[in-house]
Amino acid sequence: MVVSEGPVLNAEILMPGGPASGLCLALTAPISFWGGVDPRSGTIIDARHPQLGEDITGTVLALPGTIGSSSASAVLLELVHAGKAPAALLMDAPDAILLLGLVVAREMGWPTPPAFRLPAAEQAALSGRRLLLSPEGLITAH
Repeated sequence: MVVSEGPVLNAEILMPGGPASGLCLALTAPISFWGGVDPRSGTIIDARHPQLGEDITGTVLALPGTIGSSSASAVLLELVHAGKAPAALLMDAPDAILLLGLVVAREMGWPTPPAFRLPAAEQAALSGRRLLLSPEGLITAH
């Protein structure tokens, strides 16, 4: 897939929100937020993860998959509260537990990143690109 300037993809809305933008950090392996991401710094801390040491703060975080833990929602909630959350999430498949963290953050009145469903194969092509995501799920790469 060749990604050019301008509208490129339309993602399914999982958690609505305003427009979001940021550099796309497309993970190359699934991640567990519980034990995989430091909620105080936004850094990937899973020693086995290929993106160990990367900061997810303010990125458009593309998740090819998640490794389940019922605590993932709490970690994402802590990231939002600390101002260390991604600007937006792109998920290969919806993860209800992870999304619950965004629902609770919104209920608390905190600025909450939107979440979208976009197949992992399409996520990889966006890695390192600056993205703008509209509230309707339109992704523009720059």
